[in-house]
Amino acid sequence: MNPWYIVLMCVEIILAVGVIFLILLHAPKGDGLGGIGGAATTFSGKRGAEAGLDKVTWFFVSSFMLVCVILGFGFVQP
Repeated sequence: MNPWYIVLMCVEIILAVGVIFLILLHAPKGDGLGGIGGAATTFSGKRGAEAGLDKVTWFFVSSFMLVCVILGFGFVQP
């Protein structure tokens, strides 16, 4: 097997697990079930940590998609 293919597959797995982990770290944005009983709160803006987490998540997602395109279109042969 091509060593670059193996490296990209490992990177893809790491990015996939990272995306899942980062998405689970995000605070819920919507009302969810709290909106039924009137317990929903209104968010005025993003906090600093949440904005940074958004940037890291977008980086992981875009990197994951780039690796998927590279592997999917066969730019690196197995």
